Amino acid sequence: MKQANKKIFREFAAQKGLKSTRQRDAILDLFLSSDRHMSIEELYLKLRAKYPTIGYATVYRTLKLFAESGIAREIHFGDGQTRYEHVGRGEHHDHLVCTRCGAIVEFSNETIENLQEAVAEEHGFLIETHKLELYGICARCRK
Repeated sequence: MKQANKKIFREFAAQKGLKSTRQRDAILDLFLSSDRHMSIEELYLKLRAKYPTIGYATVYRTLKLFAESGIAREIHFGDGQTRYEHVGRGEHHDHLVCTRCGAIVEFSNETIENLQEAVAEEHGFLIETHKLELYGICARCRK
């Protein structure tokens, strides 16, 4: 998936007339190698350790481009921070969010997906996209 997303982004950038830059490539590599839902700040701080001249605005603009190209999705978990996750074509998952420590767990459940489709069909509704976020206390915080 990582190589496919790199290719998608590079084709998108070329169509937009954007030049390939070392900074943008570094942001892309770090973003795609992470399995976390990263905020701009988190990604920026990780990048600064290796690339001290990289600017916050560069990271911000680049993440926006990733979302525009379809390789990333902006997500909001109600804590005021925008996070980004990488997206595989046709891939879908939902989230469990711990309200104490902020842990985020991705999950997929075919039964839930089928139930959503059935409810939509019952109401004559065509689902284009959706998200399911369940908020509570993770097992680690409950101990």
